[in-house]
Parts: sequence; C-alpha cells; structure tokens
Amino acid sequence: MKACISIGDNRKAQGKQRPEHLYAVYTKKLINDAIMNNDFLKKLDPQHMREMVECMYERTYTEGQVVIQEGEPGNYLYVLADGLLEVIQNGKLLGEMRPRTAFGELAILYNCKRTATVKAVSKVHIWALDRQTFQSIMMKSTQATQEEYFSFLRSVSLLRDLPEEKLAKIVDCLEIDYFDKGEYIIREGEEGNTFFIIAKGEEVRRLRERIAVIPTHDPFQDLKVIATLGMGGFGRVELVKLTDEDTTFALKCIKKKHIVDTRQQEHIYSEKNILQQTNSQFIVRLFRTFRDDKYVYLLMEACLGGELWSILRDMSYFEEQTGRFCIACVLEAFDYLHTRGIIYRDLKPENLLLGAEGYVKMADFGFAKRIGMGKKTWTFCGTPEYVAPEVIMNKGHDFGADCWSLGILIYELLTGSPPFSGTDPIKIYTMVLHGIEKVDFPKRISKRPDDLIRRLCKLNPVDRLGNKKNGIIDIKKHKWFQGFNWEGLRRQKLISPLKREVKCSEGPMDHSHFDTFPPELEDPPDELSGWDKDF
Repeated sequence: MKACISIGDNRKAQGKQRPEHLYAVYTKKLINDAIMNNDFLKKLDPQHMREMVECMYERTYTEGQVVIQEGEPGNYLYVLADGLLEVIQNGKLLGEMRPRTAFGELAILYNCKRTATVKAVSKVHIWALDRQTFQSIMMKSTQATQEEYFSFLRSVSLLRDLPEEKLAKIVDCLEIDYFDKGEYIIREGEEGNTFFIIAKGEEVRRLRERIAVIPTHDPFQDLKVIATLGMGGFGRVELVKLTDEDTTFALKCIKKKHIVDTRQQEHIYSEKNILQQTNSQFIVRLFRTFRDDKYVYLLMEACLGGELWSILRDMSYFEEQTGRFCIACVLEAFDYLHTRGIIYRDLKPENLLLGAEGYVKMADFGFAKRIGMGKKTWTFCGTPEYVAPEVIMNKGHDFGADCWSLGILIYELLTGSPPFSGTDPIKIYTMVLHGIEKVDFPKRISKRPDDLIRRLCKLNPVDRLGNKKNGIIDIKKHKWFQGFNWEGLRRQKLISPLKREVKCSEGPMDHSHFDTFPPELEDPPDELSGWDKDF
C-alpha cells in the first residue's frame, strides 16, 4: 500500500515550476471535480472523498504507453490531470478521455478484469489510488463513524441501558440524510417513525449556544436594539440583533415595578415556564430570559409579519377565506395547549403575530396557566370583549373559556369589531352575560361561520363546541372547515392569504410591518425586592 501524502509533495514538475501550495490546491480541486463528475464516486461521503484525494499519487505516461490493458486484473482508480487518452475495446476505438475524468473505479471495489484498454495519445499526468488504500480509508472512516455513533447512543438516556449488540444493530441502521438551511427536519403533527442524530450542520445548535452565553444581567452587551415593535404600560418590545451577526429576536422588556404594582409576579413566571416548555410552530418561541434592577426580559422569536390586529385595522375586516386560515392557525395552537392541560385566556387579534410566511403565531402568555385535565381555575383575567361569562361570574373556568374567545375572534375577524364592545367594561360584561343570542349578526357573516360562532359561545361552557370529549377536533370537523387542508397547514405547505413581503435590503431587520413608537423618555425606577431571583 502506498503511503498517503499531500498532493504536490515529491512532485517532478516539467517546465516552469508553479508554487507548491497553489499547485496542490489546483490539483486537489481537479481531482475533486473529476470525482464529482463520476456517477458512482460522487455518492461517496465527503470525508471519504477528502481522504481519497489526499492519498492519491501521481503517475506519468508517455505517448503510446498503455495505462489499462483490456482483460487484465484492475487495482487502481485513475484521474486524468493533463493530456489525452483513448479508449479501445476489441481493437475498436470507443472514444477519448480528457482532463478532469475519473476512470477505472470498479477496480477499487473488487478484483475485476478491465473491460477496455486505455492508451496515452500524448504525454499524460494521472493521479492514482489503489484498492488497498481505498478500502483502508473506507474501513477506518466507517469504524470511526460507528464508534462515534455508538458513543453518542450510549449518552442518550433512552438507549444507554441497551445491550451492546442491540446498540450495534441500531448503529448499522443509521443512515445519512442531508437538509438545506431552513428546511424542516421534523414537523409537529407528522407521524414520527424516525430517530434523528445531527451529525453535521449546527445552525440551530450554534444559535442556541450563542444565545446561552449572553450575560444574564446585561443582555445589551450582546444585543443591539434595531427598533421598537410595541409598547404599553408593561414596558416595550424591541427588535434586537446579535452584535456579531444579523440574527434578530423580539426582546420583551417588562418593568419590574409595574409587575409588582399590578401583582403580576405569578403570571410572569407562568408565561416564562409555559413558553419554555412549548414547541409549536403556531406559538411564538422563547429562547432565553434575563433580568436586571429595572426589567425582566424575554428573548423571543421575531415575527416580522406584524400584528394581526394592525392588519385587521387596515383592512377593516377579513374575507371568509382569510378569517378561516387565521382561525385554523389558532386552533392548532389551542389543540397543542389544551392537550397539555394549558389554558390560554387572552385570545385577541393584538396577541396574534405573523411569521415570515404569513402563518399566525400565538404570543403573550401572561394569562396562560397549566390547569390539567378536568380541572378549573378561578382567577379573573382577560380582555373585557373576549372574557367568558363564567369568568365574569367567578364560577371557575376551564378550556371552555378559550372556546368562547375563539367564537368572539371569528366574529371580529369577519366584521372588524367584536360582538360585545364599548368604552365601559361593566356594560360589556352585562352584554356578555346576556349571551350571543342577543347579538344581531351582520349579513356578511355567512351561515356556516354564524353557526360555528353560536356553538362556541354557548352560555353554559359544557355545551360549547371544543369543550367536549373530543376537544378541539370537534371544531375542526365543523362545516365551516369542510375541505380545509389541515395537513397542509401543519406542514406549512398552504400559501397564507396574509403573507407579507419582507424588504430584501433589510432582511431579518425589516420592521416595516409594525407601527412607529417614540423612544423611552425615562428609565423606570429600580425594583429590588428579589421576586425575580429565579427568572
């Protein structure tokens, strides 16, 4: 077996000698191109290709010299670097080969006889690799990969106690697959029958690692504010980017004193804990939390399509197709939450954001709570126009409160305003207690959404569609969703009627779909009671 050498070493150059380094780079690229142009060789693992290139050695043939003799055993793979070769079979000329051509590849797999003669037409330079070296590369690389996979499987709690022979079988079953940047590896809702190990490619992992090193007490050391996406009594939501790259996030900055004054400490912790445990493409992701003397911070996914509320405001109301798409996204979020025992309690257009593809994502989990199955909670919370009768009457509420608010949302999306509205909360609550049957529906709400709204807004929560044995599935089966492609929605294959263009020049820093907000004129006071020590 030939010793592996770096291409360019011990080379007998003809004529003017090129710099060794440049020649080596040029030659490696030439060989790699030849391999990639070969239908068989291009299927090899990139690591195997690199090692093959490193181990190839140069041969020179003069005009008329035979490189391969038909009928003789073959042992070498060749790459033509310079010159011209002719291919002859049974005494007949079949064709010619020019530089950047790989040939003789079967010989490195097994001992076979050559099927044709290859002869030099001119002086040629060829790079060769023998079968023993190739098989050694494959064996060592495969063994190293198997050991790597074996060690990894031993580190997985689900698998670490399996016998060695079973782990070895699992290693043998592992297959390499490739995913482009941005391509989904796993989608929520799909049948899961594949176990993945990320061998190479680290965008998501690298991003998480990058976020993890942001100082807990000084996030702005690593984050630069681009613009304000929203503001209110609680504080602000800033569009921020990592200082050393263009990845952007939404940073929710909540005034600690405001939290204490409004006794929202438990709600803030609940929002943090629930979002950290959720993983749905219909719910805004939380990456990290921070705190200092004035604020607690939530570093979240940036949804640059804007707020659903602002789009509704600009359009006055949605066409039925658009409204149905939005509600379908909300249903996917509710389905995810309710099956995990989580009630949302703050559904309204202001809390729904649009991702880059125009899909609706649920945000602001300040009122969300894990109540479990068959349980109720008694905290009065929510927006007057959306709050359910049992919440107003403090009778205890469950997932039925979310179903009520869903009916209100459908009404608002299709008409531009909720069925119960006004400037006085008490009057709104009174209208809510009178029920949806007292509301005159405009003609633009057709028969099917009309029926769905009334079924969702039953005064008795046990009668509401979506709050029975089958849960959210019953809503999905309503006639308003007849023919709707739920699988396409989950796989995000549907074209959203609300997809908005992001400026190419701005990319992930485009905030044009949000309103403009004034800067913060003064800092809030410090709040040092320590309630946030575990935030």
